[in-house]
Amino acid sequence: MHRSKILTLLHAYNPEDKEEIEAKQRMLSFIEQNVDCFERSLSIGHMTASVWLLSKDGSQALVMHHAKLNVWCQLGGHCDGDTDILAVALKEAQEESGIKNIIPVSCNIFDIDIHFIPENSREKEHYHYDVRFLVRVASDEHVVKNSESKELRWIGKDRSQLPTDNRSVVRMFDKWINGN
Repeated sequence: MHRSKILTLLHAYNPEDKEEIEAKQRMLSFIEQNVDCFERSLSIGHMTASVWLLSKDGSQALVMHHAKLNVWCQLGGHCDGDTDILAVALKEAQEESGIKNIIPVSCNIFDIDIHFIPENSREKEHYHYDVRFLVRVASDEHVVKNSESKELRWIGKDRSQLPTDNRSVVRMFDKWINGN
């Protein structure tokens, strides 16, 4: 039963992007086959939750230069056993941005992605089954960088401001500027 909420969210999500359509099927299969899919201890991979964080007026999005992975990406992190994927996404956004007042634009899935994490000193190579939500800042708070990021940067709707060409990040950017 602890997987029913994420399965309901995924079944209701209808991506148009070919990569996301494939990711949805792989993610559903992964969740159905692994009762411990929310646990970081599942060495083949685990569920993660992320956000595309918008400014209060929606004119900017916050991206981070991830310290450990050395890539520009959205804010997010591990579920660590918590099956409420939206709550995890909001918590991670708050922790990584330093902004406390963050609210969902929608409780529906904004994007999904499955990405490979290379082996490091603490864990073997594995996959992150990442569910993303569109959220926004609900007050006039300032970003506070933490140890998980080299940099946090607000970007506008000009594609040249996006500091990465990573397909899954570009896909979220495109959804944002196209109002999807």
